[in-house]
Amino acid sequence: MNDYLVKILTETLKKLYPDVQIPEITIEKPRIVEHGDAATTIALQLTKLVGKPPRNIAQEIKEALPSGGWIQEVEIAGPGFINFRFADSFLFDKLAEILNAGSEYGKGTQLDGKKYLVEFVSANPTGPLTVGHGRNAVLGDTIARLYEWIGADVDREYYFNNAGRQMRVLGASVSARYQQILGKNTELPEGGYEGEYIRDIAQKLVDGKGDSLLSDPDNIIFKETAEKLIFDDISRTLERMKIVMDSFFNENDLYENGSIQDVLKRLREKDLIYDEDGAVWFRTTLFGKEKDTVLVKSTGEPTYRLPDIAYHCNKLDRGYDKCIDIFGADHIATYPDVVSGIEVLGYDKERVDVLVYQFVTIVMDGKPFKMSTRKANFVTLDELMDEVGADVTRFFFLMRSPGTHLEFDIAQAKESGEKNPVYYLQYAYARIQSIMRKVFESYKFEGEANLSLLTHEVELKVIKDLMEFPEWIASAAMSKEPHRLINYLNEVATDFHKFYHDCRILGEDPALAYARVRLLAAVSMVMANGLSILGITAPDRM
Repeated sequence: MNDYLVKILTETLKKLYPDVQIPEITIEKPRIVEHGDAATTIALQLTKLVGKPPRNIAQEIKEALPSGGWIQEVEIAGPGFINFRFADSFLFDKLAEILNAGSEYGKGTQLDGKKYLVEFVSANPTGPLTVGHGRNAVLGDTIARLYEWIGADVDREYYFNNAGRQMRVLGASVSARYQQILGKNTELPEGGYEGEYIRDIAQKLVDGKGDSLLSDPDNIIFKETAEKLIFDDISRTLERMKIVMDSFFNENDLYENGSIQDVLKRLREKDLIYDEDGAVWFRTTLFGKEKDTVLVKSTGEPTYRLPDIAYHCNKLDRGYDKCIDIFGADHIATYPDVVSGIEVLGYDKERVDVLVYQFVTIVMDGKPFKMSTRKANFVTLDELMDEVGADVTRFFFLMRSPGTHLEFDIAQAKESGEKNPVYYLQYAYARIQSIMRKVFESYKFEGEANLSLLTHEVELKVIKDLMEFPEWIASAAMSKEPHRLINYLNEVATDFHKFYHDCRILGEDPALAYARVRLLAAVSMVMANGLSILGITAPDRM
């Protein structure tokens, strides 16, 4: 409908003001239902260009617009807002289109032909995925799903590092536990990993190798075994959350293939790095920072920024139109340096888009529960899913704006009633299935339903809700805010419940019952499509 309104408004304005450069026309949904179904401020935008009061311009537009068609009424409000009311016949036509589209309804073409890479999770294999990783994982996967629904070809990538100090500490931690199991009085290394999973890995080595490794406590087998078992565990956790990665990229490859040295060489040729105090510094003051930034420490170990610059060059060299990074708030100070780095190396920084999300606090018994992978007082994603289920876990990670801190309340998540927000949506879908089963036991419908019988104000409101589905998908995708889709589905569910209260089906005239069943079928389909984008089950029964 928005496209239709923009089209007829553009044609009308060209006729009214042929010498005026028409500004971009935006269509919005009025906040107050009584103000109509759609509105535009174009008359206010044209005031200076046309040289007339906005209400006068609005009146001229109203009188010049074509009559009939999909618009039932045009009203002028306030200083010059133009409000539109849809014709009922238009609503019935749109409902028929929705029903015909079926499971494809809601898909758009905004990103047709575009190739996107979404990089997310990207936890090093030093331990199981925790709740801290969960929000990243679910946001990344859902944003990828949203992009796919509006036409993009999307790859999901997991970036990790199996080298460096963290992995050395991991191997040493497993070695220490291995020795302890075999009766040695061995301490964990400084900053070692204390989780029970380390002892489990060590026990597997004892079971498979016996005490043959006692003479070689620095053997690489400790690190390699831990990496493999932890990655296997990570993959199972992701699969349980309905997340499947298309590729895994190892940071260590950037060292082995020379990409790291190539970045340093190119930056040095541009006089953008220099040596001081044994370290290599990036001239980030040239990009507005107060201080230059270390790329390579005096120990010879790169900071995160250097391999990240090389990695992003690699991603862009693979031909992606857009590379999306899902980062926690702890990256807020580092990623701008990476973006500056790729830009000075000749890449279009607009091809990199970063979503920074705030962290999650687990609330148990009304109190925050602190997490630390090393100290082992963390909640794993698997433990969370064991407690509340995969659907609830995904939903809770998505139900707030990524930019806001999220409190994951275990007690609320375990509710089986309307206090649990995911239950509210799933129950609405299941109730529709129950209604339809009962209706089809009582009626035998033939031919096409007469949708023009849907004249109740609640029925018309539901149709208008369903018409907005594609716009909400596109909005959630382009803003990288999946919670917008949740808000939309909540509105659909709320209006369905009003329909259920005000509009009977059983006992009604068969023609009206048939029309209402078709409306319910459309609601059911939109709910199922929306939940599938969120990665959440649409249950037939609850």
